[in-house]
Amino acid sequence: MTKPAALVTGSNGGIGQAIVAALHEAGWFVIGIDRNAINHAKCDAFINYDLADCCDEADFQTGCIDAILKAAGDRPIKALVNNAAVQILGSTEEIKPEEWHETLKVNLSAPFFMSQALLPHLHEAKGSILNIGSVHAQATKKRFVAYATSKAALHGLTRALAVDLGPHVRVNCLAPAAIATDMLKAGFEGKDEEFAALEAAHPVGRIGDCEDVAQAALFLLSSNTSFVTGCCFYLDGGILSRLHDPV
Repeated sequence: MTKPAALVTGSNGGIGQAIVAALHEAGWFVIGIDRNAINHAKCDAFINYDLADCCDEADFQTGCIDAILKAAGDRPIKALVNNAAVQILGSTEEIKPEEWHETLKVNLSAPFFMSQALLPHLHEAKGSILNIGSVHAQATKKRFVAYATSKAALHGLTRALAVDLGPHVRVNCLAPAAIATDMLKAGFEGKDEEFAALEAAHPVGRIGDCEDVAQAALFLLSSNTSFVTGCCFYLDGGILSRLHDPV
């Protein structure tokens, strides 16, 4: 039996690697795409492409989509996981135009153009699109203005695509809170008290790990959720339910 193909963007980050590994173990043929050509051992095929270039139609088609179709071969493309993202921090006064545009291109435009380009294949396979959003779409903090805006728009795109593509392609969003990626842990190096406070802020008493995200992604892509579309699933450890009073 031919394995179904799943495409995971941002496949070399902590969350991307975990999703790739979970899909691979579950029997998918996994195609990874990332601008960094490292850490893709679990991918059955890998494409080195920078999704910041997705708005260049010709380059996107030849450098990305054609490569995906070649890698998939005769396998049905049944899942697209739009995981790639950039997080450029800065206040409203500080964010530069090029930083704003890069954020929107990678975090919002690329998921749309990937979905659009692969739609005939996803439609034929009655497949599923999973966008990796963020709790920052719902509740954010200072200096996240570009990132939070892009993720809020991605959540909106999820709902719009679900309506537009139903009943042939399901579209959902998985929105994690703080996840213990190498990047996050590096930011707390030597800051044990601050890290403990971050964990304590989550009602479950810890932050998430990459495997939490991977297993939730696997669930949302599975046939067990065939009635779920247009959903933004918050994998947040309860933090969005918690009121933080100043006193």
